[in-house]
Amino acid sequence: MKRYGQVIRVWPEKLDEYKKLHAAVWPDVLKKITECNIRNYSIYYKDGYLFAYFEYVGNNFDADMAKMAADATTQKWWAVCKPCQAPVENRAAGEWWADMEEVFHWD
Repeated sequence: MKRYGQVIRVWPEKLDEYKKLHAAVWPDVLKKITECNIRNYSIYYKDGYLFAYFEYVGNNFDADMAKMAADATTQKWWAVCKPCQAPVENRAAGEWWADMEEVFHWD
């Protein structure tokens, strides 16, 4: 299992909409997340930023993320969520949510 942390900004005027969307995530989106070996997925908010945490339990992250990205329902979900989000400027090429470096963990 590998832990992931990611960050993105949220437009202040879209925060309520984003919260409403995530209070009722489409069941097929949740199913695809599970099929792609993501577990323990949470999104937090603080001062204009969204922080995502999840655990990946598969053995080919890139293939699973490609499978998720190819899913039509997931693409529609992302299309309604993206207008709420503002990627951070210093993200890596190809990232929407910027991956974060884990600097501490304790069980």
